[in-house]
Amino acid sequence: MSKAEKQPAPQAIRLDKWLWAARFYKTRSLCKDAIDGGKVSYNGAKGKASRSVEVGATLTLKLGYDEKTVVIKAISEQRRGAPEAQLLYEETAESIEKREKKALQHKTLGGRIMADHKPNKKERRDIKQLKNDIFGS
Repeated sequence: MSKAEKQPAPQAIRLDKWLWAARFYKTRSLCKDAIDGGKVSYNGAKGKASRSVEVGATLTLKLGYDEKTVVIKAISEQRRGAPEAQLLYEETAESIEKREKKALQHKTLGGRIMADHKPNKKERRDIKQLKNDIFGS
């Protein structure tokens, strides 16, 4: 019997600890800051760091410019390697498609639109309008 088989799966684990164990954030304090900042929602509601996670729950995470929707498949309170951490959750197909579409749009836009000079007021308005048309913000 291996060490992993001897230890029973934890029944109740905090959301911030699960996010840390699943390797979404480097530290638990970063997890707590993200949750308190409204970047994590649990089953469609605002997340709380002390909330107990359950298998089958849906999390929406804002990581930088990306937004991921994942379903919790397993619970662990220990942080392990990335391949093992990826077994704790599954990203939804819609989330993957949305992120790929956004990445492609970002790539086609390129870096700065007018790199040879600083944009004037009209050009800034045009850039803002273009971004709103593409990204819908």
